[in-house]
Amino acid sequence: MSGKRNIYKKKGNVVKELTQKIIKLLNQFPNDSFNYKQISSKLGLIDANGRNQVIQKLEELKGQQKVEETDRGKFKILPLDKYYIGTIDATANGNGYFICEDLEHDIYIPSRNLNKALDKDTVKIYLYNRRNSKKQEGDVVEVIKRFKTEFVGVLQLNRNFGFVVPDDSKMYADIFIPERKLKGAEDGVKVLVKITDWPDNSKNPFGEILEILGMPGDHDTEIHSILLEYGLPYKFPENVEAAADLIPLEITEAEIAKRRDMRNDLTFTIDPKDAKDFDDALSFEVLENGNYEIGIHIADVSHYVQENTILEEEAYNRATSVYLVDRVVPMLPEILSNGACSLRPNEEKLTFSAVFEMNEKGQILNEWFGRTITYSDKRFAYEEAQEIIETKANTVSSEISITGESYTVQPEIVSAILKMDELAKKLRKKRLQQGAITFDRVEVKFNLDKDYEPIGVFFKESKDANKLIEEFMLLANRKVAEFIGKSKGVPSKNTFIYRVHDEPNLDKLEALQVLVSKFGYKNKIDTKDKKTTSTSLNKLLEDVHGKGEANLIETLAIRSMSKAEYTTHNIGHYGLAFDYYSHFTSPIRRYPDVMTHRLLQHYLDGGKSPKAEPYEVKCKHSSEMEYLASKAERDSIKYMQVKYMDKHKDQEFEGVISGVTEWGIYVEILENKCEGMCRIREIKDDYYIYDEKNYALVGQSTKNMYQLGDHVLIKVKHTDLERKHLDFTLLDKINKELT
Repeated sequence: MSGKRNIYKKKGNVVKELTQKIIKLLNQFPNDSFNYKQISSKLGLIDANGRNQVIQKLEELKGQQKVEETDRGKFKILPLDKYYIGTIDATANGNGYFICEDLEHDIYIPSRNLNKALDKDTVKIYLYNRRNSKKQEGDVVEVIKRFKTEFVGVLQLNRNFGFVVPDDSKMYADIFIPERKLKGAEDGVKVLVKITDWPDNSKNPFGEILEILGMPGDHDTEIHSILLEYGLPYKFPENVEAAADLIPLEITEAEIAKRRDMRNDLTFTIDPKDAKDFDDALSFEVLENGNYEIGIHIADVSHYVQENTILEEEAYNRATSVYLVDRVVPMLPEILSNGACSLRPNEEKLTFSAVFEMNEKGQILNEWFGRTITYSDKRFAYEEAQEIIETKANTVSSEISITGESYTVQPEIVSAILKMDELAKKLRKKRLQQGAITFDRVEVKFNLDKDYEPIGVFFKESKDANKLIEEFMLLANRKVAEFIGKSKGVPSKNTFIYRVHDEPNLDKLEALQVLVSKFGYKNKIDTKDKKTTSTSLNKLLEDVHGKGEANLIETLAIRSMSKAEYTTHNIGHYGLAFDYYSHFTSPIRRYPDVMTHRLLQHYLDGGKSPKAEPYEVKCKHSSEMEYLASKAERDSIKYMQVKYMDKHKDQEFEGVISGVTEWGIYVEILENKCEGMCRIREIKDDYYIYDEKNYALVGQSTKNMYQLGDHVLIKVKHTDLERKHLDFTLLDKINKELT
């Protein structure tokens, strides 16, 4: 989209956007009727030509059943049951769809009817049938609330003004920047811009430059652009950093006296080898009765981040840490996230703990929740703990070896890890028997050099050590939620923060069934009840694990699920098969966990249930920020994939067709999971038609078919870092039997 276009409409006899103007005017006075003279006057059309256009337009709107003639020559807007409030889902081609819970289907909004509405804006539309059709369309009559007003894009300068061409493909209008609001930005730089106005007589919004980010293609510029595109900050304001620096970090005897002292309990952490913040630690003790006491100890962030402070406000606004491909953008300043709140080895820490007595079968016999002080004896990377589990390390010599390096570990810690691994497997087995779904997805990771250039791709898979930590974190989250959420076996009315996950949509599961059958998987997804659904989904995920198409099918399966979210209204967690579930274990990086800690302590102190409404608002905000963070994380991976593939343009790769559209096929490379497009116009051996029913492109003459799941040979044709897009050249189809 060119940025150098005239912001003003051509002068002439035709009144632009007259439909929207009349509808908007009549909508302001829904109970009143007006003749053409009154409408013309209110619109500032005082000449005969303008009035004649109003007369013609009123007759046209009457024929479209958008207005009614209440008396001879007098018109009013049709009753309000034709109007709906919802959100816009814009498309890259400038059209949109209106989404509203009160309507059975999404409503198509052609670009001419968007009336300056942008993606995810809250709008009011007028609903009508297309002429000579039963299909419905909508007109945006009012933009009620902008979803966002700040955009990242590249500045194109003219002599005394500029246009910012947004990176966001769904932003269909370039943003006009007058000279006084350019902030000294030069032509071609990437900037953050804010829309300040959108005059009626302009097809482009007006804006001002807030921040100059740097040159397109520069690594930091692109990473910061990704964050700012989703409204995510990449640095802390100075006053927030200053407030964090003033927090007293000394652990006083008075504070210790308020807590359960667990410093003498055998305690350790297991985290990724490059982790800097350690939210959680585990303690282990064999009791005199032969049972086991296992403590899940979580950083006591709420001790340091007090309500009604600058730190609290910042943590709430961010709501989550953001994990990009090359960095973590933390929710809390480093002095807290990597320092005072991080459960580092050989340091005393203030913690909030869930402590359980368990027997050999993994059954919970007793539980305790409260504030503690702990001392971590050892920090393990997942690889080190995995080595202990896989080799059943000798508890006498206590020596393990990772990539040629030997480590000496206390025998009692080795014994603890092995026993906790046994118990974790029993907890996991029980979860699966109760209907939990296992998404053991492979994560794509990059080896980066000192300049953040990708020099290799590797896959991170969840192993026993990861699952050990996962099961005990799930246990703590579930038991905390049960402790508050029910009393004597029945639901309580106590306000609490739940992590909920609704049942999947049956239509989406049926669509998933059709999709996976294209790959040769014929086992039916049995939706008879919750248990059969989860069992059949697990069987599918087990069958595809390790196959070339695994990443695609797992992604499709996840998309068939409902989204997990935070709320005070508990409906359980379908994917985990838990009736009660909360987030308690990661307050360094998740704001809902901080709320959970505060409410748990409030109830432990005997407090009454607070009103749910303020917490529900915070839950909704946290869910929204989590969604934006996940989009930024995906964009950063896509950016690095494009950067990586730019260095491999001469290589041929085998891939699987991961998507089929009317403009081409998407192909995911098997060895590195990078995805790109082979455009239909560039497949030269035939003229191809899109077969929507069979998810395929079909050659008109040869009947050659490129179908979802087919294996193909490709080469990189073009890389676009700014759009984070890969174009492939299709070389050949690979005949493979799917098993």
